[in-house]
Amino acid sequence: MSARTGRGGGRRRTWLLTAALLVAASGCGLTSGSPMVDDVEPGTIGQGRPLEGADLTVVSKQFTEQLVLGAIMGIAFQAAGAEVLDRTGIQGSVGTRAAVENGDADATYEYTGTAWITYLGHGEPIPDPHEQWEAVRKEDLGKGLTWLPPAALNNTYALAMNQANHEKYRTRTLSEVAELSKSDPGAVTLCVEVEFANRADGLPGMERAYGMDVPARNITEMDTGIIYTQTADGACAYGEVYTTDGRIKSMNLVVMEDDRKFFPNYNAAPMIRTATLKKWPAIASVLAPVTKALNNDVARDLNARVDVDGQDAHQVALDWMIEKGFVKEG
Repeated sequence: MSARTGRGGGRRRTWLLTAALLVAASGCGLTSGSPMVDDVEPGTIGQGRPLEGADLTVVSKQFTEQLVLGAIMGIAFQAAGAEVLDRTGIQGSVGTRAAVENGDADATYEYTGTAWITYLGHGEPIPDPHEQWEAVRKEDLGKGLTWLPPAALNNTYALAMNQANHEKYRTRTLSEVAELSKSDPGAVTLCVEVEFANRADGLPGMERAYGMDVPARNITEMDTGIIYTQTADGACAYGEVYTTDGRIKSMNLVVMEDDRKFFPNYNAAPMIRTATLKKWPAIASVLAPVTKALNNDVARDLNARVDVDGQDAHQVALDWMIEKGFVKEG
């Protein structure tokens, strides 16, 4: 699955104290990793190999989407001429962030909402996605981190339903779900995670924002993976999902639009160590078209190739980079 550490990806599910202890326990920082050795040449990116001579370390968290994004970044750097050390798959958001901040790594794809809420400690997200990114970018410049422009990919919360229930109730937005909860209270049954059921940026806040009042008897709390199967089977009319999860596509679920923009924005964006970017400014132009191509549909497809089809995350990233023409096989 594409579970996240802090939902952010689990992003919001990051337990700061535990993660901080893990980082502290590591002492000198990252000690593992292996060179990326993809045989790639420039395609539409990396022309002239502007990163020739660069030694770059790429990190990511350990859930599927992050492993794919980390591989995409590393492959882009290789095509542009860099030698890349692969340190993807770090446990926890905080450890990944710390690796870039303290110089153990150079770059990662990070989520704007994770930075704003988890790392920078703000209680309220910013509704506009660009303004959220801009606020994070400005604050993190003082910490030696530079955020490049974000992707449309937004890995946040949503409610989804199966096709049969969609045909029955015809809802497409959370406002319509709220109306249904009033006109037919028994129709809106929810399968949600325990955390989502109790978070201010989860179910309680969503109900307030939309004027929704779902009876406790209509809410079932369960583990993430079970939610998808129960929703697909129709055991609950609506299930809590993550917007880029591959199972949305594989199970043919219909995602409800957050038309009042309640849920925080978790747009993926390259977070680069500023010192590295100053030395190798071409990083920005190498990553820009790749980041621009990443959206929720792309993420669902790539995540499904790993989580549903059982493919290797790095191979999925490489195949996509070749399919899009960003790189060519050497």
